[in-house]
Amino acid sequence: MRQLTLPLAERSYDIYIEEGLLILPSLLAKFFTGKKVLILSNETIAPLYLARLKRSLSDKQVFQFIIEDGETYKNLTNFSRIIDFLIENKFRRNDTLVALGGGVVGDLGGFVAASFQRGMGFIQAPTSLLAQVDSSVGGKTAVNHSLGKNMIGAFYQPKAVLIDLNTLDTLPEREYISGFAEIVKYALIGDIDIKRLLKSQTAKILARDKLLLSELVYLSCSKKAQIVAEDEIESGTRALLNLGHSFAHAIEKVTEYKEYLHGEAVSIGIQMALNLSLKKGIISSASANEYTNILSSLGLPLKTKSTLSIDELVAAMVFDKKNMNDNFRLVLPTDKHCLVVEENDLFLIKQAIAKQLN
Repeated sequence: MRQLTLPLAERSYDIYIEEGLLILPSLLAKFFTGKKVLILSNETIAPLYLARLKRSLSDKQVFQFIIEDGETYKNLTNFSRIIDFLIENKFRRNDTLVALGGGVVGDLGGFVAASFQRGMGFIQAPTSLLAQVDSSVGGKTAVNHSLGKNMIGAFYQPKAVLIDLNTLDTLPEREYISGFAEIVKYALIGDIDIKRLLKSQTAKILARDKLLLSELVYLSCSKKAQIVAEDEIESGTRALLNLGHSFAHAIEKVTEYKEYLHGEAVSIGIQMALNLSLKKGIISSASANEYTNILSSLGLPLKTKSTLSIDELVAAMVFDKKNMNDNFRLVLPTDKHCLVVEENDLFLIKQAIAKQLN
């Protein structure tokens, strides 16, 4: 078993990475203090893994709440329904909510846990590659608003993150590949070990080699844990983790979260960020091409499926929660690392976007 700690004083917690974690009651037991557990999952994941997790919690009173699968269901309606369920079933703040699923389930479940009675026990059990390497770690929780993604939420750390690598066995190919956009992000912000593996082990990655996946998940979680420990509430260096996301969230919003998986939008967004860096002269063509080739070799998209309105995308970016003023707060790659910039040149931004639209 691989294990690492995200050090946040009294909010510190461990991240466990291993095959079969969901059927290890001895490991699970130490994270549950109350009598009741609510497992939040979705219609895709619940039939695959809910029963085995329940068996591992046989000493608890276990409840389940199943939502539909998709980004559009990470909303205030489901947030309210889950809160109602907790109240109706007399949950207490020392009881625990387990988010069993991908990023949508984790973000929604975390926001519920942060809000119910001002904070109940919370465990992340991510089942998608993207959630395992990114959204399950760091305590960002949220739901979407009609004007923007993740606009309503809180920073709320889980008690633990339990990454069962066996859940990747049932992950559809498109979702599996999508998760690598976040791993490429870590390479761009300076993790040379991840960059080396992405360049040299493409065939094993595409074949879902478990040993290699364990290493990539561990390195990704380690990089994110290091950054979050330095800047928990994103007042400084944690903003680097938003590489490509300002563009990506706009793409998702404009297409109503129906055409692109999050990682696919992030991949296109990273390419847009590379374009802007090239136009600003802060990255060489060789470096930009290197990362374009990494994205492409993994099967990640570089362009949108259809022509989107540049003006609509820019309008969506105006509502990006990362903006601190009237400028666009963007993360731009350089030859060796990334920079957080305040950009107000709309012409350059539109040029960077336009190149990746079909």
